[in-house]
Amino acid sequence: MARNVLIVYAHQSPCSFNAALKDAAVEVLQKQGCQVTVSDLYSLNFKASATAEDVIGELKDPEHFHYGEETMLAWQEGHLSPDIMEEQKKVKAADLIIFQFPMYWFSVPAIMKGWIDRVLTQGFAFTFQAMYNNGIFKEKKAMLSFTTGASQSMYSPAGLNGDLNVTLWPLQNGVLHFCGFQVLAPEISYSPGYCPPEARTQILNSWRKRLEGLWTEKPLTFTPCELFNLSFQGGFMLKDEVQAAQAKKKYGLTVGHHLGKPIPPNNQIKADD
Repeated sequence: MARNVLIVYAHQSPCSFNAALKDAAVEVLQKQGCQVTVSDLYSLNFKASATAEDVIGELKDPEHFHYGEETMLAWQEGHLSPDIMEEQKKVKAADLIIFQFPMYWFSVPAIMKGWIDRVLTQGFAFTFQAMYNNGIFKEKKAMLSFTTGASQSMYSPAGLNGDLNVTLWPLQNGVLHFCGFQVLAPEISYSPGYCPPEARTQILNSWRKRLEGLWTEKPLTFTPCELFNLSFQGGFMLKDEVQAAQAKKKYGLTVGHHLGKPIPPNNQIKADD
């Protein structure tokens, strides 16, 4: 059975390096027999802002509009706006989602953030009973593929921009892992705008080679929900015995759950060996 891949793509120019990375992914994955769909957000003129217009029909509480509650109800009743429903169909069909974008202000472009805000609605993408490693999309894979304006050294723990592992934590843990995705290590193309042509060719060839074995890659490691007291009484904190077991270890569990210790090296960039 053919695998389905969705590429959520955010760049304005078809001549960009992001476009080249996207095209390489389409080419290699289709050669593997995958069904590849590209959501070109700029070509779609995808609406970035999450507003009451995303609900078709009457609101539950028009006097005090709550986006999360209203869109969850609209999803349940099939009353979300057509552009959201179309993207949700693509997500539902996908075995793998690749987010292809240039890093803007240490995050995704606004149009892609709008896709995240609007498409990954409560009920469809998560509930507060089904999240993280028990999440709705736990059978699906997802990954970031992005370009930077700065060099790799600038995103190191001693670099001017700081540790990229910290930068990626909100997207990879707070969005993808929260929805249950198995998060593959990101594909990072450092500073292609300042690279000579032969270096850009090498980056593309490396991406193509990785894509050939992508389905067998081990996902990044996150702390499972079972290690936490999942109640208001327990404060949703790591269990006492877990914290005690970690006391003598050099590193914390993850970038986010560092327990006041050094962050595990490359926790958000490479899978554990």
